[in-house]
Amino acid sequence: MATAATPAAVDPASRNKQIVIDAFDRWAAGGNSFFTEMLTPDVIWTIKGSGPSAGVYQGLDQFISKAVRPFASRLSDPVRPVSKQVWADGDHVVVQWEGAGVAQDGKAYRNSYAWIFHMRNGKVFEVTAFLDLAPYNDVLRRIPTLEGG
Repeated sequence: MATAATPAAVDPASRNKQIVIDAFDRWAAGGNSFFTEMLTPDVIWTIKGSGPSAGVYQGLDQFISKAVRPFASRLSDPVRPVSKQVWADGDHVVVQWEGAGVAQDGKAYRNSYAWIFHMRNGKVFEVTAFLDLAPYNDVLRRIPTLEGG
C-alpha cells in the first residue's frame, strides 16, 4: 500500500519551492508580512542595476527601512504579485513575477521582477533581485514622503 510522502521525505528543492509559492499566494491575497515571514534577520538583499536604489542591503531591518518602507509609503495600494513562475534547485528558488500597485498620485505602478533566493531551514538568507529600476525610482522621485523628501 502506497503512503503519501511525509514532509521530511520531500526533497529540499520541492519543499523550498512550496514555501515560496505559499508565501507569494498569501501576499497576493492581501497579506503584508512577506518580508518578515520569509527573510532571516541577517539577510543580504542585493538589488542589481544602476541608480540610487541599486545596492546591497545588510540585514532585514536595513532592507525594510532603506528599500521597502520608502517605496511602500508612496503607494495608496501596495504592490501585489499578479502572476508568478517559480523554479527551484536545492536551496535556491527563482521567482519571476509581475507586480502591480497604485502610487499616491493615482498612477498605476507595474513592474517585472526576478528574485533569486538562497534558502536555509525554510527561510531566505540571501537574495539577488532584478527589476526595472526606472518605474521604481520614478515613484520615489515623483511622490514626496510625509517628511517632505
